[in-house]
Amino acid sequence: MILSDSDFKLDVTSEIGNLRTLLIHSPDNGLGKVVPSKAQDWLFEDIVHLDTMRKNEYDYYVKLLMYFLDPDKIKGKLKQIDAEENKRSFFKPDDKGFHASNKDIEIQTLLADILHDDDTRKKLVASVCAIESCNYRLQLKLIETDPVELAKIFISGSLTEDEMIFAPIPNLIFSRDIGIAINNYMLLNKPAKKARARETLLVRYIFFTHPLFEAYRDNILEIPETIQHFLRPGEDNDQKTTLEGGDVMMVSPQHLIIGCSERTSVSGANEAIKLLFSNDVVEKVTIVKIPHKRDYMHIDTVFTQVKRNTWVLLRSLAVAENVMESNEPGSWFADKKNKDKPEIVQFTKGKKPKTFNSIEELLADISKNDLHSKEKTQFIYSGNDTFPFDAREQWTDSCNLLALKEGVVLGYDRNDKTVGAFKQQGFDIIKVNELLQKFENGDLDPQTMKDTLILMPSSELSRARGGFHCMSMPLLRDKVL
Repeated sequence: MILSDSDFKLDVTSEIGNLRTLLIHSPDNGLGKVVPSKAQDWLFEDIVHLDTMRKNEYDYYVKLLMYFLDPDKIKGKLKQIDAEENKRSFFKPDDKGFHASNKDIEIQTLLADILHDDDTRKKLVASVCAIESCNYRLQLKLIETDPVELAKIFISGSLTEDEMIFAPIPNLIFSRDIGIAINNYMLLNKPAKKARARETLLVRYIFFTHPLFEAYRDNILEIPETIQHFLRPGEDNDQKTTLEGGDVMMVSPQHLIIGCSERTSVSGANEAIKLLFSNDVVEKVTIVKIPHKRDYMHIDTVFTQVKRNTWVLLRSLAVAENVMESNEPGSWFADKKNKDKPEIVQFTKGKKPKTFNSIEELLADISKNDLHSKEKTQFIYSGNDTFPFDAREQWTDSCNLLALKEGVVLGYDRNDKTVGAFKQQGFDIIKVNELLQKFENGDLDPQTMKDTLILMPSSELSRARGGFHCMSMPLLRDKVL
């Protein structure tokens, strides 16, 4: 059945407004088939135990999202959902016990929906088979496959339990990277690594053909390659046009941050700015160039927003380099002697670019001037700004938090020193299993919660080097201004 919602809206104007709709992908069988020799090729740091990730970690994430976004689907039913026979079905899109929420939307469901259309199915099978170098007979076989099963095959790579025909795409659980909602526009990204080519293709088909996004079809933006890019010499990361959603933050209605990192190039940021300004999507874009290191990967591994005046941040990466003056984004970021410090330049339509001396200075400016905070900007530091815990906990996503509403954020339970820093700032700390019981018993209302860090189990999810900011693509948030 086609997932549709006559009231569906696409509108994200901040990182902290009440979250109303998001796109996610639950861990699929492909994650359980990643082998050690290919883990880093597929952008994982380690192999994971799939059942633990599903039952003991991601299951909590989906239930928590439902209490905030779609409570009618879970309130009063938690005991039944937790029964052993149902435990694996609630978050699995191909099981009969699946929640099927129009607020907590599953990518696999949308993919299965569009594959019911014969024309779309043939085109997408041909496209996938082209990039995966399949033979013609396999292509014909896939065209005749049931749409729900075909969606699973495209994502997991498994034709049957024992036969794989594609590599898995385990990074699809990090739905943030494949697109970003900017006001009522959707910017589809250009991932840097070949391992993400298939998921990028699938998501393009979903946004351009699924009825859910029909009203916003003209607002879907795709980043083009630079002119005659195939003739340009060199393999420099900044010469390739790449951009991933973990490097994009919608911090206020007219202000977007784009990080240049291991995964997002200067060329990609440059093309995004031109696209956004020419379509009048935003008035201001700030580029934050961080070192091209696996330690950082995206800017959301270095900082995310907690409240209007509060950010979580890796302090050791807080001091910026001075940069040359120019009106062209690409020329601001020549090679510097000190490549371990960020460079920050802000571009505003019709105005001369300006620089910031540190990430803290930029974030304080956003809180004060974009979000009109009357309070002093506060920073909560990874590892409580204590070496070596700052670096250790940043590696396990202490800075990669998802705000369900202003001041209520999700983070991993393993980052003890960062949790202590939240306590020092007056935040309540609660484990997700305790919180779900409070919601179910009526002891606590998700909509009235304030200043809370919700601790999520993290033994397997953290192995993939992604936090809850990565595992979410917000499609609708309440406005904060």
